[in-house]
Amino acid sequence: MNKICKYILAITALTIFVSCGNNNGGNNSGALASSKAEKVYVAPGEHDEYYAFFSGGYSGNITVAGLPSGRMLKEIPVFSQFPTSGYGYSEETKPMLNTSFGFVPWGDAHHPDISQTNGELDGRWIFINENNTPRIARVSLATFETEEIIELPNSAGNHASSFVTENTEYIVAGTRFAVPNPQRDMPINEMKGQFKGPLSFVSIAENGRMNLEFQLNMPGFNYDLAHPGRHKSHGWFFFTSYNTEEANTLMEVNASQNDKDYIAAVNWQKIAEYVKNGGGKRVPGKYAHNVYDEKTHTATSTMKDGVITIDPKDVEGAVFYIPIPKSPHGCDVDPSGEYIIGSGKLSTDLSVYSFEKIQTAIKNKDFVADAYGVPVLSYENTIAGVVAQPGLGPLHTEFDGKGNAYTTFFISSEVVKWKLGTWEVLDRQPTFYSVGHLMIPGGNSRKPFGKYMVAMNKITKDRYLPTGPELEHSAQLYDISGDKMELLSDFPTHGEPHYAAGIRADIIKDKSKKYYELSENEHPYAAKSEGEAKVTRNGNEVHVNMTMIRSHFAPDNIEGVKVGDKVYLHLTNLEQDFDVPHGFSIIGANTSEILVMPGQTKTIIWEPKREGVWPFYCTDFCSALHQEMQGYVRVSGKNSSVPISYTLDGE
Repeated sequence: MNKICKYILAITALTIFVSCGNNNGGNNSGALASSKAEKVYVAPGEHDEYYAFFSGGYSGNITVAGLPSGRMLKEIPVFSQFPTSGYGYSEETKPMLNTSFGFVPWGDAHHPDISQTNGELDGRWIFINENNTPRIARVSLATFETEEIIELPNSAGNHASSFVTENTEYIVAGTRFAVPNPQRDMPINEMKGQFKGPLSFVSIAENGRMNLEFQLNMPGFNYDLAHPGRHKSHGWFFFTSYNTEEANTLMEVNASQNDKDYIAAVNWQKIAEYVKNGGGKRVPGKYAHNVYDEKTHTATSTMKDGVITIDPKDVEGAVFYIPIPKSPHGCDVDPSGEYIIGSGKLSTDLSVYSFEKIQTAIKNKDFVADAYGVPVLSYENTIAGVVAQPGLGPLHTEFDGKGNAYTTFFISSEVVKWKLGTWEVLDRQPTFYSVGHLMIPGGNSRKPFGKYMVAMNKITKDRYLPTGPELEHSAQLYDISGDKMELLSDFPTHGEPHYAAGIRADIIKDKSKKYYELSENEHPYAAKSEGEAKVTRNGNEVHVNMTMIRSHFAPDNIEGVKVGDKVYLHLTNLEQDFDVPHGFSIIGANTSEILVMPGQTKTIIWEPKREGVWPFYCTDFCSALHQEMQGYVRVSGKNSSVPISYTLDGE
């Protein structure tokens, strides 16, 4: 019996010892778990310290989360119709989704980037690419609404985009898929030397307006990711490229034959000056340019044709290739602009290039080859150093502003922290699972905010409660303020985020628009008071100028509409108060409901198919009498003589 008692006492002591060790050693229980929870907890009524803008991948949109909480704050519709707000359904926003291929209500959004001034994030706009139908969008960070979308002709797979120069002079867009330029019917197996990889340079005016300035008609490799030079390397852009084999089948084998692919180094300032002086030639290229006017609350779509194209051979000293280990993905520039990090996915090392050495090699004409007229610089004489065997499958690097770099490794599923200049690995943390990109707020600018890092994982597995065969993708928040990275939390993201951009909240939140001034509403069908509400007929078109306010529509009873009419419902929200939108939906409308912000006007079309009395209502809970915010439209037969009439409270 004494032996049994001693055994029980020993087990009890061991249990207490292990428990104490776990509490102090790093599992998710006890005091440490409490500490982590406190680091991400944002109390009711308090605000997050950062905005994080996640690309929505195949959702075509941007999702906005707060950091450190990970709470989703908003989904911004960009390239896809969005029933929540009626974007792409309302008559005012349909033009935003026009392309040279017609109305395309879907997009594949990959890489958001925030506007900069002097290399620092300024919080005016966020830009994002569309991969499938090549486009770039500009989103206002005052309204969190898409203001402009420009299509990119002669391009295919707009992946190396959107990345903004230090003073928001240009956004660039690289062609992922080499294609004939101009497009034409030709055998695919004759692509070598015939296909091209245009790099588009889109200039940004002071008011944000985009213009397709020129396209650099590069050799037909696949251009993957890009980043601008900054500080000392300002005026340059760096693009990774793969498939220098120019293969067109079984790419996972045939596009990985060469030991090295290329980084394209482009002096965009020199090329812009060349174009300004009349250089380049105009070639065909049809594309749509869609702009939303905040005063009229209406988008217009303009179809354009023609673009200035530049042969890199024609601008001496402007375009070079630098060898990089095969199949590269990320191409990242540190805050000083001296180091360019290339991530060859099939390499166990990270190659870090020196901008000064690149300039010396160019000056000395230290060329080792020629790729369709583009000089190839020496790898050995441009390399600054190598981070030796930090992990497997390097993808993307960002910086904390304290001399450290952070790289994701897809195959070994980890984030690795290493020191710029010494190339020493300082820390590594596992991710769950298969991490793609990471984001440090401001991490691709001169002044990163080096407090948090977010890893975006491509596969989630058991991180959340199961929801059938697919889970939302997983983002993980790390505290990087100390010597070691500390995983704080997981939170789900919508769509398939490829990348994110982050900024300190105080740069944006005080400039955020609270409502639209009714006095500035220049929509042609706006009713700025209930006295301006009316219904008019023009042939088989019926225009309803309707107002919305808590808690009724004016008018709220309409008669004289006929089967076969096209009814334009122009709705103006009379509220002048923050966060009081009103919605509108009517039975039989073959569109989404629409959400109208305070002071805004939106339009949907309703084409009644049957006689009857059809109700409409507010879809957004706006007051205690929200349920009472409704009305009726009487629809008579096609040949009816019932005249147009409308009332509010019987008047």
